[in-house]
Amino acid sequence: MPQLNQITPAQLIRLIGLPDAPVIVDVRIPEDIAADPRLIPGSFLLTHDGFDPAPATLLGQRVVVVCQKGRKLSEGVAALLRTQGIDAQVLEGGSMAWAEASLPMLPIKSLPPSNLWVTRHRPKIDRIACPWLIRRFIDPTARFLFVAPSEVQSVADRFNATPFDIEDTFFSHRGDTCTFDTLLKEFALHTEALQRLAQVVRAADTDRHDLSPQAAGLLAISVGLSRQYRDDLEQLSVGMTLYDALYRWARDGHEEGHDWPAGRAQ
Repeated sequence: MPQLNQITPAQLIRLIGLPDAPVIVDVRIPEDIAADPRLIPGSFLLTHDGFDPAPATLLGQRVVVVCQKGRKLSEGVAALLRTQGIDAQVLEGGSMAWAEASLPMLPIKSLPPSNLWVTRHRPKIDRIACPWLIRRFIDPTARFLFVAPSEVQSVADRFNATPFDIEDTFFSHRGDTCTFDTLLKEFALHTEALQRLAQVVRAADTDRHDLSPQAAGLLAISVGLSRQYRDDLEQLSVGMTLYDALYRWARDGHEEGHDWPAGRAQ
């Protein structure tokens, strides 16, 4: 049972990946980060003395503060945020408790140099699924540039953006897997729900519908969205909702079926 103004690792992992997930702030000191150079998915680093006044991005948000053990640094920062009207909790046991529970953590060395990502325009499956994964689990502030295929690498070089889902780049297809799989591997996002979702994305994106009965439906909806929206960012906005729903299916609803008439004996 967590104490007042605390949240347990088990409670927080259920919120990460959802559209209304709290902002997670890691306030560990450099020595603690060096001892475990990983982050809870979706979190960002900020020194404990950077909250008076609070960053504007935290105003009106629900915040979870993380330090190494969930003691003085996170307790102090969370209390300071609450004096400024911000709903702030402490992660019980800190990053050590999270790691001891074998919950996913992002290697800091894998994080890109900026929040800009760039890929080919006119997305359909992987180029919508990957931005969803990045925003929900890697960097909630991520921005996506959709450009002509021939210009992706040049734009990446000029604007310090990370290219993805294009040939001969690091974050792209590898063998018979797709870019979504590559992101899961490189950012150590190993959960049953994400692996289940990855199989649907891979099957739809590589036209191997035998891998997943949901693949044909994802392809049909994705093609329909690409025809409905000429603006790639508009399509991405709608696609985020699509993948939010698919993630909840993969996490909580994958065993549920549907039949008619309702309640018929199986």
